[in-house]
Amino acid sequence: MAEPAAQIMHRAARIEDAFHRWRERRGRKRGLVTTIVPYTGYGAPGWTRVLCRVVLARADGAARQRADKVRGWRSFFSIPVADADVMVMAGGVEQRVSPNRGGVVDVRIETELDPGWHTITLRSEGTEPVTAPVFIVDPATRFGIVSDVDDTVMVTALPRPFLAAWNTFVLDEHARTPVAGMAVLYERLRREHPASPVVYLSTGAWNVAPTLTRFLDRNLYPPGALLLTDWGPTHDRWFRSGQEHKRSNLARLAEEFPDLRWLLFGDDGQHDEALYGEFAAAHPDNVAAVAIRQLSTGEAVLAGGRTKAALREEESTVRWFYGQNGAELARALVAADLMEE
Repeated sequence: MAEPAAQIMHRAARIEDAFHRWRERRGRKRGLVTTIVPYTGYGAPGWTRVLCRVVLARADGAARQRADKVRGWRSFFSIPVADADVMVMAGGVEQRVSPNRGGVVDVRIETELDPGWHTITLRSEGTEPVTAPVFIVDPATRFGIVSDVDDTVMVTALPRPFLAAWNTFVLDEHARTPVAGMAVLYERLRREHPASPVVYLSTGAWNVAPTLTRFLDRNLYPPGALLLTDWGPTHDRWFRSGQEHKRSNLARLAEEFPDLRWLLFGDDGQHDEALYGEFAAAHPDNVAAVAIRQLSTGEAVLAGGRTKAALREEESTVRWFYGQNGAELARALVAADLMEE
């Protein structure tokens, strides 16, 4: 939702907001119009988390499609719109929501939708309606999947600055490499738990959500909500914290689905083990297990080394599993009776 007007804005945020307002004025003079880029949401009977981004795009019938398919560095030059309300039609009821400073709508609304997949409609004044998929979790469901993206389902060479910049700003989804066997593993888990939600939790920016969605679809990963972060300064600091983004969203999932036990997937090259260890310690009843993809020797060297796996397991009350790819993790999960053979 829109950030409170009473907040004292950091200087960097004020500069960014002024820059976006200037770009928006110039964009509208060039004929660009408000366009909604929809993202996959989730919820439960009674509520839905709606996710989308409001930007400027060309005013023709293919405007939204082009905004949705923009690739690489161009996605970071889209012009966000923060002052255009969005009308959400879900379950026959229309509700008005507002984007944040970066044009992102991330709100929880009251809805009456049955468990399963649904389509909601999003529109703003003067825009063509667009649709967004949402997955409503059955209250009887007890299992879900949370997965990191970078170096867990997709080899990105993060956090190496030069390779990270190349992957983020230049390459499209055709040039990105999936981690071997992970899509098969996730699909096996989804078949065994067809009512389970899948959430892809990443420190990536919302700007690249369309690219990541196409990558996941192209490589046959099961559909699910992408939880990304808004790029740029916040109201009180120069840069957003990727770790805090993951930490807060994990806590939110535990609060929203207190009866779900999540199988957490990550890698050992960044902060996933520490974050998952914190979450498991705070919410042991919400963690089925933690599965960590081990980077190759070359990836680990570029990433600056590995975390201390043995120490993490000793400190945790939940089960931890390690493997270099989806096949190794699958064998470990089967041996622990967390998957069928």
